Amino acid sequence: MMATSQTFEKGPPGGSERSSGIFYGWWIVVAAFLNLFFSVGVIFYGFPVFYPAFTAGLGFARGQVTQGFLLGFLFLGLPCGVLTGAFIDRIGARRVILSGIGLIGFPLILMGQMHKLWQYEVLCLLEVVGYTLSGPISNQVLVSRWFHVRRGRAMGYAYLGLGLGGVVAPPVMNLLILHFGWRHALEATGTLILVVLFPVGLWLTRSGPEDMGLRPDGLAAAHDNGAAHGASWSISAAIRTRNFWLMVAGPLLVIGAINTVIQHFIYVMKDQGYSSTTAARYMSILLASSLGGRVLVGYIADHFKKKNTMALFYLLLAVSIPILYLAQRPVAALSFAVIFGFCMGADYMLIPLVAADCFGIGSLGKLLALIIMGYTVGQWLAPWIAGRYFDIYHSYHWVWTGLAVAGMLGAAAIYAISVPSAPLNIERPEVQ
Repeated sequence: MMATSQTFEKGPPGGSERSSGIFYGWWIVVAAFLNLFFSVGVIFYGFPVFYPAFTAGLGFARGQVTQGFLLGFLFLGLPCGVLTGAFIDRIGARRVILSGIGLIGFPLILMGQMHKLWQYEVLCLLEVVGYTLSGPISNQVLVSRWFHVRRGRAMGYAYLGLGLGGVVAPPVMNLLILHFGWRHALEATGTLILVVLFPVGLWLTRSGPEDMGLRPDGLAAAHDNGAAHGASWSISAAIRTRNFWLMVAGPLLVIGAINTVIQHFIYVMKDQGYSSTTAARYMSILLASSLGGRVLVGYIADHFKKKNTMALFYLLLAVSIPILYLAQRPVAALSFAVIFGFCMGADYMLIPLVAADCFGIGSLGKLLALIIMGYTVGQWLAPWIAGRYFDIYHSYHWVWTGLAVAGMLGAAAIYAISVPSAPLNIERPEVQ
């Protein structure tokens, strides 16, 4: 029978095989949720809460606090991204994620003892390697290999972890800083990441359904039609296509704009007269709003063209950025947080879905690594440029206009992608 309730599925580790129950892929979604919650949500969205403390306590300029991650991604993140994709395709996402967890947790603990800029930059380099190994690349491939028909929905649930981590992290980290100081707050965050994610990686995560004798979505062998294992584009063929470079350009522009806003948001709110607590609260509202976007975009992506969904969310995000010109007004700050946050729901999670539609999943790890390498340049170069601009002109005035234009161009690039009308990895032959 085709119904998943009548196929053999497996429950959580330690459980027995049974003829009905939860498809194990949903436990993989739980694992990806937690990975993204801590490795991306806490680090990516929560870490900027520490920037004012670094400026006040260590004398770092605004350009310098983002410079550590910029250098990390330029010198280590890019080559490490390629290796991550290759390692995932060769040894599986589980081992790669476990390796990255340690390189996120331990450097955070060591940051509690830093005093010099060079120490901060070295630890940021290690953080970047850990983020690359246990962050978006690995978890996108992980979920994509466990799901085909319900891939959009599963990716949306997994990426709720990223958004929820961002919602929780700013106020919690601000509270820890206020009560225990920024050094102890960093040490506590690093320890928590290690304590939670190591057991999840060891006992819950499995790299693919074949590791447990299962198939994507829990479908019976007679009905999966090779959906997850069919023909896919080779790397050399994919990178020669127009689609690939549009897939690089769109996220490069839009995620660069997103990260600039995120990395400078606390600064912006404080410049407008808000307290650090209120600024962190607005950040939480922004990221809470992104949760709704992540749920909705997953369902939309399963019913409409994924690339059109991605382009629409990118466009709405771009046109919301100029609201920051009115950020001194609480109603404008709240409106921006809600609208921008909701549109952020499509920031990362649609990239692997559109890539899989265009190129199949046979070499998805390597392809995603190349795409992520591309948008990582914008992701960290744009915030650094914004910081340097502020250090010189003491204003973000033209930054918001530039980011809005970049977002619109990114939306146009994604809309211009041409996706085959039939599922590529079912009916298209291998492209050599």
